[in-house]
Amino acid sequence: MRVFKFGSLLFLLGLFLFSNFNPSSDQKQSGKPLFNGKDLTGWDTYIGADYDTVQKKFSGIPQGLNHDPNGVFTIVMEDGKAAIRVSGQNFGGISTLQSFENYHLQLEFKWGALKWHPKRSAKRDSGLLYHAVGKHGADGGFWMRSQEFQIQEGDCGDYWGVAGGIADVPAVAQPEKRFVYTPGAPLLTFSENGPQGRNCIKNPDGEKPYGEWNTIDLYCVGDQSVHVVNGMVTMVLYNSRQLDGDRELPLQKGKIQLQSEGAELFYRNIWLEKITAIPQELLD
Repeated sequence: MRVFKFGSLLFLLGLFLFSNFNPSSDQKQSGKPLFNGKDLTGWDTYIGADYDTVQKKFSGIPQGLNHDPNGVFTIVMEDGKAAIRVSGQNFGGISTLQSFENYHLQLEFKWGALKWHPKRSAKRDSGLLYHAVGKHGADGGFWMRSQEFQIQEGDCGDYWGVAGGIADVPAVAQPEKRFVYTPGAPLLTFSENGPQGRNCIKNPDGEKPYGEWNTIDLYCVGDQSVHVVNGMVTMVLYNSRQLDGDRELPLQKGKIQLQSEGAELFYRNIWLEKITAIPQELLD
């Protein structure tokens, strides 16, 4: 039997505490890459209508499914690795062909320099949409019904219900009808037509400065999900469901969709592993 000295135990404990919940090599081997580093095999693109800078509104016919004349979604080399470049020029999304449930998803993203109307003067914005179901363009003509892990400057880890997505989150009300994730607080329901609206703000802020790569981890099991930004748990969500007509139905599986929403950014190292439970350390 090997005997560890006290200093060795402290070292091992430190490795655990500062692991930021990044997957081990064994976990990556048990999972599957969703981006092959070469092309968009396994993904669909969907581009909505163009933005009219004169009328200041989206107008015209959507580009639709797998028609991307402006090259909104392309494969590039960024910092020596293959990445999916999202130009942001048109609003839309890139979604997996396959649906998933009970999984841990990890990806990395970094902001680019370009911004486009109508968000040229706004925060850089995108989003990881999960449990995406139904038709393309259901939300604003651009995105599927889903739950959103917000990816926006200063707001990474927020929640949005998209086109009927609903979730319960422990949160506390702040001025101006803002609601902030607060562990131990009463569960509040976030939905488009509810009194709290469909947005809950993350807590804490885990995003790195502009120009650096960020690691996003999403854990989903049953009707529960956890948002993690650079190793920090920013939100735990419960009772995932969707509004379908006048009925609330479960929303526990679906496609994964990455948004184009007026800002250039890069996604890489996208992989997913099946899990049966959310790690307890993320819930404590």
